[in-house]
Amino acid sequence: MLLLGPSGAGKSTLLAALAGLLPDDSGEQEGHVTIDGHEPRQARDRVGILFQDPQTQLVMARAGDDVAFGLENRGVPTTEIWPRVDAALGRVGFPYPRDRRTDALSGGEQQRLALAGVLALRPWLLLLDEPTANLDPAGAAQIRDALGAVDMTVVLVEHRVAEVVPLVDRVVVLSPGGGVAADGVPEKVFAEHGAALAAQGVWVPGVALPQRRAGRAPGKALLTAAGLTLRHPGAARPALSGVDMEVREGETLTVLGANGAGKSTLALLLGGLLRPSAGRVTVHADPAVPPHRWRAATLAKRIGSVFQNPEHQFVTNRVRDELALGPRRVGRDPAPVVDELLSRLRLDRLAAANPYTLSGGEQRRLSVATALACAPDLLILDEPTFGQDLRTWRELVDLLADLRDSGCGVVTVTHDADLVEALGDRQVVLSRGVR
Repeated sequence: MLLLGPSGAGKSTLLAALAGLLPDDSGEQEGHVTIDGHEPRQARDRVGILFQDPQTQLVMARAGDDVAFGLENRGVPTTEIWPRVDAALGRVGFPYPRDRRTDALSGGEQQRLALAGVLALRPWLLLLDEPTANLDPAGAAQIRDALGAVDMTVVLVEHRVAEVVPLVDRVVVLSPGGGVAADGVPEKVFAEHGAALAAQGVWVPGVALPQRRAGRAPGKALLTAAGLTLRHPGAARPALSGVDMEVREGETLTVLGANGAGKSTLALLLGGLLRPSAGRVTVHADPAVPPHRWRAATLAKRIGSVFQNPEHQFVTNRVRDELALGPRRVGRDPAPVVDELLSRLRLDRLAAANPYTLSGGEQRRLSVATALACAPDLLILDEPTFGQDLRTWRELVDLLADLRDSGCGVVTVTHDADLVEALGDRQVVLSRGVR
């Protein structure tokens, strides 16, 4: 079953309810959920769930141990554990041996590992929240093939609708105001409700996306990377090696590559958030000092960064305060820019909410807004369209195009082919840390 709905409609919340993971104090709860006639909390041994953020369910230091952890807790005989671990890792295409450190994995590799841990348990009901969101195209296809072969009931939340429709028997669409907007076989739901669903922000197969908007000719170089290399202590090979590139005024540069190629590492280095092992990043507003040595306020004014995991950059307990923090840090009045960003990114109704309670798509828009709040000349965005419905995706692409046209240099790390088509002026492709 494919579960659809606009950003914030409650898709992840419904999966948590089915898994018996909603705390009693999480809000006012109405209605009733049963799993094969049982309360969800009494049926947890029959249910497996993959969270939207895979990092939250990795608990061990080594990949094989992480997959084995659930089996050990279920009391699976020792002689069965490692064959099941190996089978699950193979099914998801995990590219490393069992002893690979989990803290050395990319976001997409973490997603594969977390899914392997769920599949190894052989649940009766499999709940998947954006299982391919962080995967490169080949990896996403491999996961879809794996899901097509499982003998389980699957409830799937996925924005890549066209790719997963061949796998599903039923589509259920949640209404943003509560309740079910549509329910039926895919062909019937999309034929009868496609236009209305697209207007609400639901990704519908075949929907027209914005035509590429031509920008002005790129201007002067804003940032240059020369011989950029990062090697983690004890690592067999560098995470990034000898990358040369530049980002110019008024262009959108797209960074592509398979999972584990070093794209997120490159984004952190360009954003002045990691110190390179070798090579140099030069921002031409201050060429004498590399950005990793700048003061925090200077960095915020010149480079805006959006992390792959939006929760990693939240530091307050209100959306409005999160947006006001940067401008205050650089000595600006936050009120005008905060109100504008809340409105433009559809966060105004959430201004008083805790950032950690937002949906994944809302958190992503908030993280983009925080990067924009100080009006930097450079933007470095890691998977900026993650978790977006059709409407917010279009609005986010328009916003990035406006920033590019105003002279901002925009770097996007992405697996989103539609974003590349709509916005990518120039591409850099990494292969295992090398351009």
